[in-house]
Amino acid sequence: MNDYPIEVRGSARQPLGMAPAQFLRDYWQKRALLIRNAFPDFRPPLQPDDLGGLACEDGALSRLIIHDEARERWSVKTGPLDEADFARTPDRNWTLLVQDVDKWDADVAQLLEHFRFLPSWRIDDVMVSYAEPGGGVGAHVDQYDVFLLQGLGQRHWAISTDPDAPKDFRPDVELKQLVQFEPTHEWLLEPGDMLYLPPGVPHDGVAFGGPCMTFSVGMRAPSQAELTGDLADYLAERLDESQRYTDPDLAPARSTGEIDAAALQRLREALPFAGGLDEETLRDWFGRFITRYRNAQSPAPPARPVTPAALRKRLEGGATLLRHPWSRLAWSRSRRAAVLFANGQAYTAPAELARRLCAERSLAFQGVPGEDALELLLALVNDGHLVPHKGRR
Repeated sequence: MNDYPIEVRGSARQPLGMAPAQFLRDYWQKRALLIRNAFPDFRPPLQPDDLGGLACEDGALSRLIIHDEARERWSVKTGPLDEADFARTPDRNWTLLVQDVDKWDADVAQLLEHFRFLPSWRIDDVMVSYAEPGGGVGAHVDQYDVFLLQGLGQRHWAISTDPDAPKDFRPDVELKQLVQFEPTHEWLLEPGDMLYLPPGVPHDGVAFGGPCMTFSVGMRAPSQAELTGDLADYLAERLDESQRYTDPDLAPARSTGEIDAAALQRLREALPFAGGLDEETLRDWFGRFITRYRNAQSPAPPARPVTPAALRKRLEGGATLLRHPWSRLAWSRSRRAAVLFANGQAYTAPAELARRLCAERSLAFQGVPGEDALELLLALVNDGHLVPHKGRR
């Protein structure tokens, strides 16, 4: 097994401390790397006052983040900022972040020339941060590659290379900070030093000693959800509206409301990219979609949730359950259990009960159903799909 150093020394000829091909092979999207002296005698292409001025522009994307250490509170002010915002900042523990600075400043844009070994479409922007001592954004995780170039002053960086490091976010902070962060490596970066982090590496950077500026070269990394959504929109715009879901081979329904295997096969033929979806995913998507499609209204939950004991008592008293007129249902068999779909929602269900719910608008029971059935009925009642109707006294 190769032993990859986590710290190397760069030079004017090799800012990465190695040839780009070696960096891409051994580190890119694989492991973190600290490059000392990546940019020898580095002079920041932008001064703090200029960054502050840019943060006040209407079109600039900026955030002012202040950390109240005593109360462990974080405040975030989104730009455009003004002079009064900076006048109210404390002597320490605050930072200014401005994104897309390369689009506003040609000298900052020149930094990207050093990253031409990457496809230009992969590079997102140069974000510049200014911080007073103690300033930072807290421990967090980025979902994209980033090169963190120290431009002014010193910044203390801590990272965790533990693949099992917890990545849960704090619920009490607007920033996506980690609940728990235990670093495995720590460094103090000087101007010209650069830290490369692949996606998913927990890290925390804090200004040390005096004013600090960091130039962050971030990558574009669209999520699968973004890619899929945009591709679907792209295809939808180009498809002929007259081409519809069809079923000329339709046979009499053997089970009311069921989305069967034949229906799924027709979907695969009708959808350009459905062939890549596994059957369970296709069933789940279509069940949610078709029970939501062309719905003018949806049922509303009851004003007060019905308790299990109350529903049990109603059913013991002979109450029936009426399906809400705006509730649209379908069901499907899966490997684990049946799934009932109701107005875009999915519920695990006993197969026979799912079939009854789709087939009957009024359900009566001999006694109280079993626990699984009762749990489903309770969820449907509290979501407004079923309405208890008075029983015998």
